Amino acid sequence: MLEPLSLSPRRLVRLAWPWLRAVSLGLLVLAVVGCQGRGSEGAACCAPTTAAGTPESPAPAARFRDVAAEVGLAFEHRSGASGELYFVEMMGPGGALLDYDGDGDLDVFLPQGHALGPGAEPRLPEDRDRLFENLLIDHGRPTGQLRFRDVSAAAGLAANGYGGAVATGDVDNDGFPDLYLAQWGADELLHNRGDGTLEALGARTGLADPGWGTAASFFDADGDGKLDLAVANYVDFRYANHHRCFAPSSAPDYCGPAAYPAEPDRLYRNLGGLRFQPLPFDRGVAPRPGLGLAAADFDGDGHADLYVANDQTENNLWLGAGDGSFREGAVLAGLAVNREGAVEASMGLAVADYDGDGDEDILVTNLNGETNTLYQNQGGGLFEDVTPASGLGPPSLPSTGFGTDWLDVDGDGRLDLFVANGDVKLLWNLVTPQEPYPLRQKNQLYRAEDGGRFREVSAQAGPGLEPVETSRGVAVGDVDNDGDPDVLVVNNGGPVRLLLNEGPARRWLGLAVLDGPFGPRRAYRDALGARVVVSLSSGRKQTFRVHTDGSYASARDPRLLLALQPGERALEARVRYADGGQEVFRSLEEGRYQALRRGEGSRP
Repeated sequence: MLEPLSLSPRRLVRLAWPWLRAVSLGLLVLAVVGCQGRGSEGAACCAPTTAAGTPESPAPAARFRDVAAEVGLAFEHRSGASGELYFVEMMGPGGALLDYDGDGDLDVFLPQGHALGPGAEPRLPEDRDRLFENLLIDHGRPTGQLRFRDVSAAAGLAANGYGGAVATGDVDNDGFPDLYLAQWGADELLHNRGDGTLEALGARTGLADPGWGTAASFFDADGDGKLDLAVANYVDFRYANHHRCFAPSSAPDYCGPAAYPAEPDRLYRNLGGLRFQPLPFDRGVAPRPGLGLAAADFDGDGHADLYVANDQTENNLWLGAGDGSFREGAVLAGLAVNREGAVEASMGLAVADYDGDGDEDILVTNLNGETNTLYQNQGGGLFEDVTPASGLGPPSLPSTGFGTDWLDVDGDGRLDLFVANGDVKLLWNLVTPQEPYPLRQKNQLYRAEDGGRFREVSAQAGPGLEPVETSRGVAVGDVDNDGDPDVLVVNNGGPVRLLLNEGPARRWLGLAVLDGPFGPRRAYRDALGARVVVSLSSGRKQTFRVHTDGSYASARDPRLLLALQPGERALEARVRYADGGQEVFRSLEEGRYQALRRGEGSRP
């Protein structure tokens, strides 16, 4: 006798979502047609209204335009999809924005995939990871033109490994950022020699974890001035344990994380000399399939913590003691599950002080049928899921979110939100001979409004948000050094997109916060983990964290960018470094990126 099928409410929503979406779209069409049939009266019934009942037009957002092809950023990701539906093929990749040559502009690093399967063709030379040099500043001379040059071969990049996630940070304090590749197979540290070449160090660093790394973060866990490393691992997927999974319709489909054993996260202490030592996390916590990772002081005790977004299991909050040890605290903090007590398919993380109260909040992207989740920091290490009040829930329900970040797109002083989308289950209504495995969805932009609410403005955000692709990694940074944030979007099985922000000119303050000097060369590096509070003449204060982590599988611009409002000027920047040291910098100049070097400020 067959047992009755038991389905949780969450599972029922997932199974019913295609039909719910179709019914919702049908009702929307009927509503629009009904309104159109009423003439001017109908137009009023369809328009959003203010509290007074008058129609309200959405405020204009920034205009994003994809310029990747015209500026020489030529890259097409190769997922290796062949019909076997290998779990790994649809999860990546990410990308990185970093100033690898130290000339003052952002270069681009992109991990590459390759053919998959035990009998797959050998990896081709063109399957290597790619590095593009930004020629906005060329050999110290501003050119005034945004152009990229492929320097992958000159940098010594080889075709080795199935690329996924990237982390950036200067691990040897020589003034040049290094790259860590968390990937399917042995992870890799690429040492930046400072002469334009990247050296793959292999297992001798102690970092060649053979698991499936999906996110990584460089941060100073013990306050010794050296960047340590945290790595989020996903599941133990191998060709040997690959098996078939099926959609509710019984058609073959990609598996989910529950089909494979989860792998443990990793923590490594920097010993100096490009050597790392593994350290244990809390041994009492079972491994969970991690996808997103960010290091920040979430409980306000002055020590770096780690938040890990886990797929379809409770999320982790590793609370740091400042000596390199961590304990799990997500449940007590209100960060393990959403407000309904349900686990979600957590992928990407956007971490920043979006509400301006001086502590860091967390946005987690999730699977379609769920919503993206906004955790507001209440202080003292406690968080509240404020998704319903934020307005971020309903617009995110039809989409599967991956890369994401906070950014002030329109220069109004409030942090907006970008989310890259792409499904993880085949969209059978989109299948064609040219695209047999479609996962494409539209990306989204949310504009901050009064009262901590957000409005989706994707349709008004320019042609850069029009493509429907399988987007994964997102890295935010000012690629053209004009004072507004641009967005690098990395697609699975598709082209890279560089979304240039072409909104109106703004007054702005740019800060490169640097720690040092280190070694005989007296080198400076990005002060990862530093907390920066900028005080403005209007009485406003904005809090930043110097970081490159977060999002999904990607590394962002470590520089800080603040839009100045009319009549407003910057008074001072108060910096608290990862080791607890503090300085105040004044005489802040707007309209350029100003270096704040440790030791050149004054005592607070």
